[in-house]
Amino acid sequence: MTGGGLLIAGTTSDAGKSVVTAGVCRWLARRGVKVAPFKAQNMSLNSFVTRDGAEIGRAQAMQAAAARAEPTALMNPVLLKPGGDRTSQVVLLGRPVGELDARGWRAGRRERLLGTVTDCLAELRRTHDAVICEGAGSPAEINLRHGDIVNMGLARAARLPVVVVGDIDRGGVFASFFGTTALLSPEDQALVAGYVVNKFRGDVTLLEPGLRMLRDLTGRPSLGVLPYAHGLGIDEEDGLRVSLRGTVRESSVAPPHGRDVLRVAVVPVPLMSNFTDVDALAAEPGVVVRLTDRPEELADADLAVVPGTRGTVRALAWLRERGLADALARRAAEGRPVLGICGGFQMLGERIEDEVESRAGTVPGLGLLPVRVRFAAEKTLARPVGEALGEPVAGYEIHHGVAEVTGGDEPFLDGCRAGAVWGTHWHGSLESDGFRRAFLRRVAADAGRAFVPAPGTSFAALREEQLDRLGDLVEEHADTGALLRLIEDGAPAGLPFVPPGAP
Repeated sequence: MTGGGLLIAGTTSDAGKSVVTAGVCRWLARRGVKVAPFKAQNMSLNSFVTRDGAEIGRAQAMQAAAARAEPTALMNPVLLKPGGDRTSQVVLLGRPVGELDARGWRAGRRERLLGTVTDCLAELRRTHDAVICEGAGSPAEINLRHGDIVNMGLARAARLPVVVVGDIDRGGVFASFFGTTALLSPEDQALVAGYVVNKFRGDVTLLEPGLRMLRDLTGRPSLGVLPYAHGLGIDEEDGLRVSLRGTVRESSVAPPHGRDVLRVAVVPVPLMSNFTDVDALAAEPGVVVRLTDRPEELADADLAVVPGTRGTVRALAWLRERGLADALARRAAEGRPVLGICGGFQMLGERIEDEVESRAGTVPGLGLLPVRVRFAAEKTLARPVGEALGEPVAGYEIHHGVAEVTGGDEPFLDGCRAGAVWGTHWHGSLESDGFRRAFLRRVAADAGRAFVPAPGTSFAALREEQLDRLGDLVEEHADTGALLRLIEDGAPAGLPFVPPGAP
């Protein structure tokens, strides 16, 4: 197999494209295939820094892990990071190149990027046996088709066969499959080779009459019915949607190793980014992680986490408007643990000078840490390593804010601790097992809880188990022979046209 490819599209956003792409990557990797993931254009506030300092979507980094490949900027050449309802920061080949509103993006920037996107895909195909591409939204968004570089525009340019995934848990999956196909032009339809039903519950034989009818109507087979399975969400793309479905254990909590559970409240700040930081906490037996925007629930938790955000000044105002700033201040005064990560760390400081992100000038912070923040035009993208609480730590940094630490009780990674308030720019630090356990022991002591971290929890091993489960789903419930033929040979010739086609 040399340079084969496949595009996983979806009937809707959140149909399961990311999960299926990761599952196909892991299934192929286990077969000894050198495989890479690819997403031409991603809109996400959840991002990751590669070893060479490039910023890509966090979902593509997780798909690379599924493929057992080192993540690179080639896997996600265009990343859009929303800064509000109408504007996004454009990250091209891992580096920010400016802010753009939706009208400017539609005015032709996408079309000019098609060459960059196809060049990146061609390079991956040159160096890998197979590249599994993920689409975005739906390929049948006919208002956007003329400038599409991630769905059928990419498939046409690179001659990729397309498999469409539909979420049956939402209902209407047969209509979605048929309608998606029927709204595509004849040239686009010629690449749509089949369908995958995702999140099915129950007896699959009850679905088979509908699958046969769908094949009769479209001339295309169903290539798999994937059962509904809890705890399979990989890292989320959409930081605008409040969700913790990316956590390893979702809402279920393993029994505590000690006598008490530890309750963690995560504040869902506007434009929340890299909230996957708390996944490692949710993986710990006895740690209950919940999102809350209620001051009383924040006050009652054993640990309050203020996560990152693409709108630090806006999030700071939001905390004050909802009484959450006062709740955090009371926690600090009472010696009850608070952790700020990246933008959350910046908000806990004394002041923020921002002429870059919000252009609000100097804004007072919450004053819980002796830190002053100045926003720089150049973004910091790094993969730091160090030590904290006597344990080795690795993380990654993605921020414009430059922090000046002027005091505190002790250094904490690149930030500091003052009383029971901790702050750092390092994302991903809690994935370092020894450090996470040491931090939770300190939190439990400050919170007065008889919580003891389980000694054997390995976050990396749990992630591997999760990715293997995704591979199992594909191997056990998809037509893997048909998928291999598509990857190797492309879409079969003579697929019928389904009227009416694109207007």
